[in-house]
Amino acid sequence: MNVTIYGDSILKGVVLENGKYAVNRDWEDRLSRLLGVTIRNRSRFGCTIGKALPFIEKDAQTEAVPGEVAILEFGGNDCDYNWAEISENPAGSFDCKTPPKQFTALYKKALALLRASGRTPMIATLPPIHSERYLQFICRDGLSQNNILQWLGDVEHISRWQAEYSEMVKKIAADEGTDLIDLRSAFPKEGNALAELLCADGIHPSRDGQALIYEAFRKKAG
Repeated sequence: MNVTIYGDSILKGVVLENGKYAVNRDWEDRLSRLLGVTIRNRSRFGCTIGKALPFIEKDAQTEAVPGEVAILEFGGNDCDYNWAEISENPAGSFDCKTPPKQFTALYKKALALLRASGRTPMIATLPPIHSERYLQFICRDGLSQNNILQWLGDVEHISRWQAEYSEMVKKIAADEGTDLIDLRSAFPKEGNALAELLCADGIHPSRDGQALIYEAFRKKAG
């Protein structure tokens, strides 16, 4: 069986260590050995559902091999904002990279393309993020925390908004009858327990966090 993963840096295996981003494929390699499958990881750093759609469309033009599975994991970048613009103009009105209606429509289009090509899609929820740590990280090079907080209202708005996108993913799965891999439930919801499983940027799972991702896939596979 072949498995193709379409996602962002979470399932790419990106970690932030010693101030630099690197890719850790341990969870992916372990999963490949456990299931006895070939995994093709098409995940990309910073990817949104819109950026991934051309790759999905191209792949869907080829017929699937019997039993081929496609795993999708999007939303973390889709819900993100241009923080530099907000820092400059905290009284302004801004949209995230992929607003909710567009996110849902594009996600459902991707699922339809994959199904039509004979692939079985599965979609994953988003691991939680740590708002305070993320805010500190995005402001590390001089953006105004005060201005961004003025626009947000409170720092936890960051994690609440990201959680809404994870809930959208769950609703898409229910609406489309698509199997769901609930990565989010594998993590603590907040606080120090969560922080210990995330990198210094507050959004990428650490190696220990990636081990939880592996466990979530393992349990789903039965």
